[in-house]
Amino acid sequence: MAQHAKTLPHELGAPEFVDRWRARALGIGAIFGVLGILLGFLAGDGWNHFLRAWLHGTMISFGFCCGGMALLMTQYLSGGKWGLLVRRPLEAMTRTLPLVFLYFLPIGIFGMSFKKLYLWAQYNDDPWGAWKQHLITTAQAHSIYYKHPLLNPATFWAVSLFCFASWWFYTHLLNKWSLQRDADTAPNVPYWQTKFENLSGFGVVLYALTLTAVSIYWVLSLDVTWYSTVYGLQFLVGQAYGVLALVILTLVGLSKAEPIRTVMRVTEQHDLGKLCFAFVMLNIYLAFASFLIIWSGNSPEEIPWYLDRIRGNWGVIATLDVVFHWLIPFTLLLSRDLKRIKSRLVVCCCIMIFARCWDMFWLIEPNFKDAARNLHFSVGILEYATVPVAMIAFWMAYYFTNLKGRPLVATNDPHLEEILEPEHAHA
Repeated sequence: MAQHAKTLPHELGAPEFVDRWRARALGIGAIFGVLGILLGFLAGDGWNHFLRAWLHGTMISFGFCCGGMALLMTQYLSGGKWGLLVRRPLEAMTRTLPLVFLYFLPIGIFGMSFKKLYLWAQYNDDPWGAWKQHLITTAQAHSIYYKHPLLNPATFWAVSLFCFASWWFYTHLLNKWSLQRDADTAPNVPYWQTKFENLSGFGVVLYALTLTAVSIYWVLSLDVTWYSTVYGLQFLVGQAYGVLALVILTLVGLSKAEPIRTVMRVTEQHDLGKLCFAFVMLNIYLAFASFLIIWSGNSPEEIPWYLDRIRGNWGVIATLDVVFHWLIPFTLLLSRDLKRIKSRLVVCCCIMIFARCWDMFWLIEPNFKDAARNLHFSVGILEYATVPVAMIAFWMAYYFTNLKGRPLVATNDPHLEEILEPEHAHA
C-alpha cells in the first residue's frame, strides 16, 4: 500500500491548470452562447424556447450553487473526514451566487418574458375573461383566480428576493468563518465546531423552506394547475445528487497535483462514491413514489401532469430519464472497484450531471401548450442544447475562478492529521 506524506505541501493553492479549465469553460460558453442567439433568430416561435432554455440553465446553475451551500452545512452537522476534501470546492460553489442572481433577473425583470413563461402572470388581472375567450381552460382560470394571493408578480419578487438575501447571508458567513478558522492560531476545535453547527442547523431548515418556495414559483407554477407536497424535497435531493457528482469530478481533476494529491486517499474517494450511491437511491425513491401514488390514485386533478410527460412521444424522454438518472449510476456505483478507480468514477459522475440536465428538460418543457403530450422536433427546441450549456459553462468558469481564491485544504481541521496517515487495507 502506497505511503502518503505526513505533512501538507508548502503550496496549498489551486494548481495552474485550473486556469486552463477556466479558459476552456469560457470558450465553450462563448461558442454555445452565440449558437443559442442564432437559434433564437431562426426559430419560428420567436424567443419562447430561448426563455425556457434560459430557465433551464438558471435552475441547473442555481442547483450547483445553493445545493453546494446545503451540502456544506450538512457536512458541518455530520462531521467526518470527507468534509476536509469537499469544503473548499463547496465554498467556491456558494460564492457563485451573484452570477446565479444575474441569471435569475431576466426571468422576471422583463414583463414579456415573465408572461411568456408563466400563464398566471399573463392572465393575472382577468383569468375568467381569458377563459371566456377560450385562451385558457376552466381549470387554469380557476387556479389562477384562487391562487392569486400566492401567484402574482409582487409576491413572486418578494419571495425570490428574500430567498436570495437569506442565501447570501449564509454563504457570506460560511466563507468568512472558514477563513477565520484557518487563521486561528489556537486549534479551538470545540468553539468552531459549535459555531458552524449552530449556524448550519437552522440554515439547513431555512434552505429547505426557501428552496421549496422558489421551486414552486420558478418551475412548478409553469403549470398553474399542478401541486405537489414533495416537490421541494425532490429538488433538494436532486441538487445534492448533482453537487456531489461535480465535487468528485473537481477533486479527481485536482488530485493530479498538490495539495489534493496528498489528502485525497482512495478511502475518502470510496466514501464519496458511497455517498453518491445513497443519493441515487433516495432520488429515484422520491420520484418513483410520487409517480406511483398519483398514478394509482388516478385523480383528474393530478394525473394530467404525468400524462403531459408520457404521451405524445414524451415516454421516450421519461424512459431515458430513468436510465440516465438511476439505472446507469445505480448499476455502476454498486461496484466497489468502480468507486475506487478515478477514471471510472469520473464517467459515472458525468452521466449523473447529464441526467440532472435531462431531468430538468423533462420537468420544464411539457408545461407549455405546444409541447404537452407533443414531443416534436423544431429549431426552437435545440435551444435546450445550447443556452443551458453556455450558462453552465460560464458558471463553471466563475466556479474555477473562486476555486483559485483560497487554499484548497482547510488547515485548522481536526481531521487533517488523520487524513495524512497511510491508508488502511480496508475502506
